Amino acid sequence: MTTITRDHCLALDQADTLANLRNEFKLPAGTIYLDGNSLGAMPRSSQTRALEVITQEWGNDLIKSWNLAGWFDLPSRLGNLLAPLIGAADNEVVVTDSTSVNLFKALAAGLQIQADKAETAQRKVIVTERSNFPTDIYMAEGLTRWLDRGYILRLVDTPQELATAIDADTALVMLTHVNYRNGYLHDMQAITQHAHQQGALILWDLAHSAGALPVSLNEAGADFAVGCTYKYLNGGPGSPAFIWVAPRHQQAFQHPLSGWWGHASPFAMQPSFEGTPGIRRALCGTQPIVSLAMVECGLEIFAKTSMQALRQKSLALTDLFIQLVEQRCTQHPLELVTPRKHAQRGSQVSFHHQHGYAIMQSLIARGVIGDYREPGIMRFGFTPLYVGFADVWDAVEILRDILDTKDYALNATRHAVT
Repeated sequence: MTTITRDHCLALDQADTLANLRNEFKLPAGTIYLDGNSLGAMPRSSQTRALEVITQEWGNDLIKSWNLAGWFDLPSRLGNLLAPLIGAADNEVVVTDSTSVNLFKALAAGLQIQADKAETAQRKVIVTERSNFPTDIYMAEGLTRWLDRGYILRLVDTPQELATAIDADTALVMLTHVNYRNGYLHDMQAITQHAHQQGALILWDLAHSAGALPVSLNEAGADFAVGCTYKYLNGGPGSPAFIWVAPRHQQAFQHPLSGWWGHASPFAMQPSFEGTPGIRRALCGTQPIVSLAMVECGLEIFAKTSMQALRQKSLALTDLFIQLVEQRCTQHPLELVTPRKHAQRGSQVSFHHQHGYAIMQSLIARGVIGDYREPGIMRFGFTPLYVGFADVWDAVEILRDILDTKDYALNATRHAVT
């Protein structure tokens, strides 16, 4: 294995055609930010845009801004900006609500579409992974209890079990494209094809892949997708999520959270709901305009590069991190839990250590910001827009020093957010 030096990493930064994109973000001096898989860094334009919305559009133009500033159309306009990043087309995506709420809508719609067809009406199984992000499972549990129609969740323990778990009883498959804990990347096209061959619909959660790697929803033939905008899309903490519905399902798409923004004539103030044609039917109530406006700042940066270029750099960064940890931290019980194969890896690297939480707190105290997930998983997210190769070297050097000196408190106070 070739020994890598910091000079080698600096040379990679100098040759990096994406390096200038780092200037688009406000990053604190002395910080190596490896947590963009949880909360993206702030685009510099966000502060200007926020002030514009607050002082001019709200402060001066007041309610006129629903028309003058295009507030009413913002969920659709942002959806069209986001669509190319996930392999979708215009009028297939809206930015609205939270990922959890959008997941609930898509689950309800998918189950109803299946129930309305004679050949699939008796299907009662929802397939997902036991290691899926917990809220996805919770939302499915809540919906099935609320429906009280005999739906059950079938949880699989490994990706290899999906092929047999998705069968003639399956109504819908719900999977996160990139696993939040270990960074495992599913083969979207192969799994979607298999689900359809079994007569099932499929819903993809793109929270850890949108903006991190190329996604091809239409090419894969997927049915529904949701995802957040505050991770790799850099929309800001808690920024509204997105929902995508394949055009072939938009006419039949309906969900229990029907609200006036999804009405065909919202200002007719009719006493009964009539869904608007198309993807805007996925909207519920009045939108959080200030938060929505920040999403646009993050999305605009992607126009300066391509998802293919970002993916190439992402894989180079994560390859380098794995190699350096294994070269320089050999005396310590770190277990790589992220796949080595590029086709199975998102844009994060996760290592297990019995003292993972305490080590991560020491890293954060020394300016290397990652995060922690049970059990014992240290997560490091690599956002190619602003992470450099020398950042990787420096992060591993600090990690090595912490491990060598055991400079971490085993009784580290657990924060509410880890």
